[in-house]
Amino acid sequence: MTPPDLRLAGLAAGTWLSALAALLLGATAAVLTAAVATLAVLTLAYRLIRRRTGGGRERQAPEQPDRERQTLERQSLERQSLERYGWVVVSVLLGVLCGSVVTAARLGVRDAAPINRLAEERARVTAELVVRDDPRPVAGAAGRPAMYLLSTRLDWLAGPEQARIRAPVRILVLASDAGWRQLLPGQRLTATGRLAAARGGDLTAAVLTVSTPPVLRGDPSWAQRTAGSLRAGLQRACAPLPREPGGLLPGLVVGDTSRLEPAVEEDFRATGMTHLTAVSGSNVAIVVGLVLLLARWARAGPWLSAGLCGIALVGFVILARPSPSVVRAATMGAIGLAALAAGRPRAAVPALAGAVTVLVVVDPELAVDPGFALSVLATGGLLLLAPRWRDALRHRGVPAGAAEALAIPAAAQLACAPVVAGLSGTISLVAVPANLLAVPAVAPATVLGVAAAVLSPFWSTGAEAVAWLGGWPAWWLVLVARHGARLPAGTLPWLDGVAGGLLLGMLTVALLVAARRPLVRRLVAVVTVAVVVGALPVRLVATGWPPPGWVIVACAVGQGDSLVLPVAAGRAVVVDAGPDPVAVDRCLRRLGVRVVSLLVLSHFHADHVAGLEGVFRGRRVDFVATPEWLEPDEGRATVYEADVARGVPVGPIGTGWTYAAGPLVLTLLGPPYPMRGTRSDPNNNSVVLRAEVRGTSILLTGDAETEEQRALLDRVPVGMLRADVVKLAHHGSAYQEPAFLDAVDPAVALVPVGVDNGYGHPSPAVLARLTRSGARVLRTDTDGDLAVVRDGGGRLGVAVRGLDPGDPSRR
Repeated sequence: MTPPDLRLAGLAAGTWLSALAALLLGATAAVLTAAVATLAVLTLAYRLIRRRTGGGRERQAPEQPDRERQTLERQSLERQSLERYGWVVVSVLLGVLCGSVVTAARLGVRDAAPINRLAEERARVTAELVVRDDPRPVAGAAGRPAMYLLSTRLDWLAGPEQARIRAPVRILVLASDAGWRQLLPGQRLTATGRLAAARGGDLTAAVLTVSTPPVLRGDPSWAQRTAGSLRAGLQRACAPLPREPGGLLPGLVVGDTSRLEPAVEEDFRATGMTHLTAVSGSNVAIVVGLVLLLARWARAGPWLSAGLCGIALVGFVILARPSPSVVRAATMGAIGLAALAAGRPRAAVPALAGAVTVLVVVDPELAVDPGFALSVLATGGLLLLAPRWRDALRHRGVPAGAAEALAIPAAAQLACAPVVAGLSGTISLVAVPANLLAVPAVAPATVLGVAAAVLSPFWSTGAEAVAWLGGWPAWWLVLVARHGARLPAGTLPWLDGVAGGLLLGMLTVALLVAARRPLVRRLVAVVTVAVVVGALPVRLVATGWPPPGWVIVACAVGQGDSLVLPVAAGRAVVVDAGPDPVAVDRCLRRLGVRVVSLLVLSHFHADHVAGLEGVFRGRRVDFVATPEWLEPDEGRATVYEADVARGVPVGPIGTGWTYAAGPLVLTLLGPPYPMRGTRSDPNNNSVVLRAEVRGTSILLTGDAETEEQRALLDRVPVGMLRADVVKLAHHGSAYQEPAFLDAVDPAVALVPVGVDNGYGHPSPAVLARLTRSGARVLRTDTDGDLAVVRDGGGRLGVAVRGLDPGDPSRR
């Protein structure tokens, strides 16, 4: 097989890595790097030129004896090899020079003094902006509406009593008004808000927080309007589909994940299928490849075929929206097709390297964009690894189609593994088989989704019919991701962040180089089989979770509550659903809960009800119990809409309510009466429960604060308040009544709380008081899932699972 042409690969790698380093380390480091690279390039190039000149004179030497001639020939070969690798190093250093210089220049613009000064002062400013990409909804804090993130380009900005400042910098807008949701890229607008400093690590100069609607200035381009119409049409066509495939299909086609279920997104991340929900070169290759296939079937000439493919490429870019990420994906996807159409497959790798260099020079921020890394690495894997692996499999007797199907996902996954590991903090062991199973469904779903989008403006019924057909392969992808993510040994923990990605990348390259030797290949195969055969049964059978005799588990769901009480094998009662459906679903999976006999929601704040979809996912829920206090309205509406849509009975519970199932008995203690005019009425009307499980008394306090705790002391017998285990109210906030804690007198205190939350939870003074009274205090932000167990001798104990590196509760 002809070796690939890697002459430009060093230039691309140097440009990319130096831009990444400059964005992370700052402009000063970039300038120093550029100076060192310049000196190194000049020195090395000078030495290589002199060596080549000297080598040319040596080759003109008179005839030498055989031994001396052989020595000279060997030295000549060594010199040529050194020269070849020397010029590769020069190429890398030139890339470092390019990446450092352009990134330093852009960082200098980003750090312009006037804008920085206003951001540090948190000044109120008015700015005219141009939207760069689609608005992204982000969850608000408990009880607050959703926010919208927009990447924009600044036209001008004016501070208080200050003239307009013009600078071509990027501003990140954080908006709370729903009017920002429908904006299109390219839209020019004016907004007034408060400026704040950006977090760094990219080219964003500042963050503008806005609470008012945008003031529009003109219309976006016709291409953006067309894209918006087609994307909205695709969403309408997918609306009648079930939630999971209906939310996935627009993501597969145009990268629109606004309706994608969070649990599906997490399953795709766990199984290494995240690239399917972002517009990538594979989307372009599928659409343009279909046009090329049809053109060849119709016996079209090369020029006509190329023209039709070009039209299809432009059309897909318009459909997916001509944002920087889509243009990048179109560039990546067109590389392989261009090389194939030209009949020069070896030209694909230099074209890829050249495209990477140009794109990073034009926009250095791509160096820290995970989507860019996934596109480039996947394309590189398909060009460099897949053909060799395919030929090796065919040489060993594997049929051609099967060899292609095995080599392509394996190569793409191996190339993308460092980025996925850095993002998630895990290494997926099911990624290759999951992507292999996904291969037959990706192309049909993409093609049918594109057809539905194109039909939607003209024939809505036909678009819905085509989307219904596309929903079947999308459903297959959902099933593959769901079952792959549920395998107990599906993922392994890994170092996250840039360090984790670079470490796995270096190990991957070293392994690929070493695997060229047969002995190393055999050794790697033996070690891999030994690890799988030895470790897999242990992880499947002896997972250690849940521990035997557990009576309650506090799930690590971030800044929120979700408690699980056992009823029978596979059945449980759940109290609160937390803020994140993915996190609560993961916790229930780990406990093996398939049926939720009762779901109790202590109150309607988002950190207790927003994860409701995760409780329902793949499980039967028999009844949902809610508080009598119906505020806040947003949380109540979310709960009732979800329950009614699934046909699950839902209703409030009040004083005197009890529930018994298996070893569990629940009794409602509070609120003893409606609490009004308190610091937080929803919190102080939280459902407070007493649970009895196998002789263990447990007090579940929701977010009850001092007012409700005092009312409980007044109205409830002290014997009903005393408990072996207490779920500390309101994530351990300072609003605790000391007399109430003394009355409970717990042996174990569980504190569900989020990592690095901005509320100061839990209160150190409250934890210290509990510890002094003899209670053992455990926190989900440091210990992960918490389980209280009662052993055969009646002794009370605790077990902690720890936080997984990729667990959503860490985010």
